[in-house]
Amino acid sequence: MTDVTTTTALTELAAGTYVIDPSHSEVGFVARHAMVTKVRGYFREIDGAITIADDIAASSAKAAMKVDSVDTGAADRDGHLKSADFFDAENHPEITFVSTGVSNVSGNEFDLTGDLTILGVTKPVTLKAEFDGTAQDPFGNVRAGFTASTVVEREDWGLTWNAALETGGVLVSKKITLNLEISAIKQA
Repeated sequence: MTDVTTTTALTELAAGTYVIDPSHSEVGFVARHAMVTKVRGYFREIDGAITIADDIAASSAKAAMKVDSVDTGAADRDGHLKSADFFDAENHPEITFVSTGVSNVSGNEFDLTGDLTILGVTKPVTLKAEFDGTAQDPFGNVRAGFTASTVVEREDWGLTWNAALETGGVLVSKKITLNLEISAIKQA
């Protein structure tokens, strides 16, 4: 085993390509349901890579989430999310993110701006991100961890289905919080 120095500042992360490990990563969302509670969901199948450049500002990331892998813990709700009312998995099997810039790097925090495509609609988003450090796993892989989040208006991507409540308000909030927990393995 080679020694890996744990890094905590993004600028100390070794340049190279880090492939997202889907079994140790999570792309999730949080929506208000009936205006009184939060419902969480995840895309269980994700694929992507992070390329760290010598100049951190030139780094990039890309990811794809399989819509058919959406999991909220309720089969009926998952089926509704996969339908044409929401993500339309049959016609739009993936949600993608492709970064366009890294900025405001301060220690382990940074902004990651990119294009988020849902239902064939591409809109820019900025994720508030954090580099969580590196570690060498028992199999000799160097792993880098990242967390990120942002709030989006789902209707910007054509996700407009809703139902009015008798007490006022709607069944599903327009604002959705996106949360990412990423473990990525450095490639040789």
